Amino acid sequence: MEPIQLAETEYEFAEIVWRRGTITSGDLVQECEKKLHWKKSTTYTVLRRLCEKGVLKNENAIVTPLLSKEEYDALQTEQFIDKNFSGSLPRFLAAFMSRKKLSEKQIAEIQRMIDEYDT
Repeated sequence: MEPIQLAETEYEFAEIVWRRGTITSGDLVQECEKKLHWKKSTTYTVLRRLCEKGVLKNENAIVTPLLSKEEYDALQTEQFIDKNFSGSLPRFLAAFMSRKKLSEKQIAEIQRMIDEYDT
């Protein structure tokens, strides 16, 4: 998948849609006015950008996510590891663990994930 980068305000906007799942563009305008203090034109500008980026779809005044929040967050994590650790998850974990000790619970959860992946 092509890299997708959202500015902080775009992410906040997308979170409104992610929470709702589907929302009319009119309700989205009202929610953005209330939560983000945006004018209608700002809402539609950001909506257009997120549609162009492939995050949202606006069809017949119904806005729906094309990517879930979890998919977007996973994509961002993959892009971060690719860029900063040459795609190496072990290098990322080594860097993370060099500054922060994992709890027994975290270790067990990681081991469970590895075991499930391996089967």
